[in-house]
Amino acid sequence: MLRGWRFVGKELTEHRRCVVVAAPHTSNWDLIYTIASFELMGLPLRFTIKREWMRFPFNLILGPVGGLAIDRRPRAETGERPSMVEAMVTLFDEHPDELAIAVTPEGTRSRRERWRSGFYHVAREAGVPILLGYLDYGKKEAGIGKVIIPGDDFESDMREIMAFYAQVEAHSPAKFALDQRFS
Repeated sequence: MLRGWRFVGKELTEHRRCVVVAAPHTSNWDLIYTIASFELMGLPLRFTIKREWMRFPFNLILGPVGGLAIDRRPRAETGERPSMVEAMVTLFDEHPDELAIAVTPEGTRSRRERWRSGFYHVAREAGVPILLGYLDYGKKEAGIGKVIIPGDDFESDMREIMAFYAQVEAHSPAKFALDQRFS
């Protein structure tokens, strides 16, 4: 337990290659509690950050807490930059044994009525499950509530994800919204 918090879904940490949705994301405390709780449950989370931020001296802080450089430089062959989805799928190719990447689909700590769906496409293209990670400040629970295997019905899967997060209380509830397209 961490400051009275209870961990839920430890058995689901058997998924060592996965995309972890980290929601709701309404406070700077969310990152601290998420990293700490997943570490205590035995699933070290990584998060992507621009390659430029992983240089000295920032790499000394960001690396140990899970920062993973994302490289979106133009490809030598075509001159085109890979999309964020392509770059993240490449990270899974580069880490064949274990990689759990946390993604905040809200994209900000401010209220958003529409989530970014890249996490879903990364998981589908990399062939890894999506773990629905959460912090429920009302229940003081942290953990994994469900595993989603992305399939051919994006909208159905997203409705299932929204239904799960509809039951979770954010640190700042006024800043949290489900994706209105799927709720």
